[in-house]
Amino acid sequence: MARGRTIAIVSAATVLGVGAAAGGAYYVLHTRGTPAETAQRFAAAWQAGDWSAMGKELATAQQLGGYDQQRRALAVERTSIRLGKVTEGDGMARVPYTATLTLKNIGEWTYDGRIDLVVADRAWKVDWAPTTLHPSMTAGATFGIKTRWPQRAEITDADGGRIDDGTVGGSVQQLVGYLDKATKKDVAKLGSAYKVGQAVGRDGLQETFQKQLAGTPATDIQLGGKTLTTIKGTEGEPVQTTLDPHVQAAAVNAVKDMDKPTSMVAIKPSTGEILSVVNNQGGFNRALDGRYPPGSTFKAVTAIGLLAAGMSPQDTVTCPMYATVGGLKIRNSDKEEFGSLSFLDSFAHSCNTTFAPLAQSKLGADKLLDVAQDVGFNQPLNIGVPATKASFPKAETDAELAAEAFGQARITASPLSMASVAAAIADGTWRPPTLVPSLKQKAAERPLPDGVKEHLHAMMAAVVTKGTAKAAGLPAGTHGKTGTAEYGTGEKLESHAWFMGFKGDVAFAVVVEGGGGGGKVAAPVAADFLKGL
Repeated sequence: MARGRTIAIVSAATVLGVGAAAGGAYYVLHTRGTPAETAQRFAAAWQAGDWSAMGKELATAQQLGGYDQQRRALAVERTSIRLGKVTEGDGMARVPYTATLTLKNIGEWTYDGRIDLVVADRAWKVDWAPTTLHPSMTAGATFGIKTRWPQRAEITDADGGRIDDGTVGGSVQQLVGYLDKATKKDVAKLGSAYKVGQAVGRDGLQETFQKQLAGTPATDIQLGGKTLTTIKGTEGEPVQTTLDPHVQAAAVNAVKDMDKPTSMVAIKPSTGEILSVVNNQGGFNRALDGRYPPGSTFKAVTAIGLLAAGMSPQDTVTCPMYATVGGLKIRNSDKEEFGSLSFLDSFAHSCNTTFAPLAQSKLGADKLLDVAQDVGFNQPLNIGVPATKASFPKAETDAELAAEAFGQARITASPLSMASVAAAIADGTWRPPTLVPSLKQKAAERPLPDGVKEHLHAMMAAVVTKGTAKAAGLPAGTHGKTGTAEYGTGEKLESHAWFMGFKGDVAFAVVVEGGGGGGKVAAPVAADFLKGL
């Protein structure tokens, strides 16, 4: 009997063991998902900065503020988490990871860590601890950085001479900008390597090329005040401009004694490089941002269209005192009239009453728009500092087309834009004006129609030798076009004085705000400039 009871007990124990094994199998078989899947969701949420989604993967409720603190303190732009191979046993698992953080204006920081997982509520969950974020992390510790900046690089002219040290003229300083103390807004834009009060570029090239000039600092990544690693910095790179110090000096001397606001831009026609930018008065950079009607300097653009349409400088045209197009009564400057004359002479004498009817009969709104756009109007500018593109709205009526033919109506342009028109005529190809050669241009080069260049050169030479700029004292070999651009409202309108042109491989445009006649006021400025070269 004793033997039988012993067997029964053993049998019972065996049954209990089988039952326990079956219960464990049930528990394991009914655990949702895998540790790898949970780790992947946790890592994806970390990469996305989705702390709420990370919290849903935790075995117990935890505060995950450390992740956000890390991201903000280090200015993390991108987080990449690469998971390793899962090891699993006894309802626990471990997944190693490699975290790569891209830090704004600093570089990349890579470190290794580990995600521990447990089964909770029949699902694999992250068994979170501070070391899940970083192996050296402790409760309450915070991330920070300590930086050591390289010396700021220089901004130079085309010859390599420094132009950002305050020793060159005010017009150049308008282009260069200046150094200022960083604000909270600057730090938010530039990254955590920067601190409030640190010197940063403000306005002009200093601001546009802030990161290139400043380089990147050697940066200590710190946790709880202790340095985890140091990311090497990079030296700043100089910014070289196309400014020619000799041409810039000649332009400065030409405008400095003018009583009224006067601005001038010179461009190298063969490349589109900006050689000089000058304003005789500070503040607003009229040379690049001015929005003036171009007046009769625009007749050079209209002439491109007319010559392309088959006209010749020798063609006979008329220049009456008045002409009416689309109901708009047009007159010439000082109510001049020249009767019958050549197309070349009508251009030299700047006959509005010739160009307006011709634009209507031979071009129309579409063709004039196309010609204007081929020499830079409505084209994007990318010179490294603010510059307003020349605007040419398509004429909506014949009257507006007539006014556009001689640079009035709604057309606006800056000296920069008109200098690029002169450069296009000089070379035969319009090129987007360039101040910093390393900048990629947004607009493409555009060649002038065949045969136009030579004809227009002859017409612009006639302006200087026998036309509206004859008395300006321009040196031999100058080609140009005067402009007297009316503005405002009322019976008697004020005028801006324009002159644009080229001599050799230097093209230019000058405007005298409210100056009056282009031939009498602006052309002599150009003469002084060219003589200074």
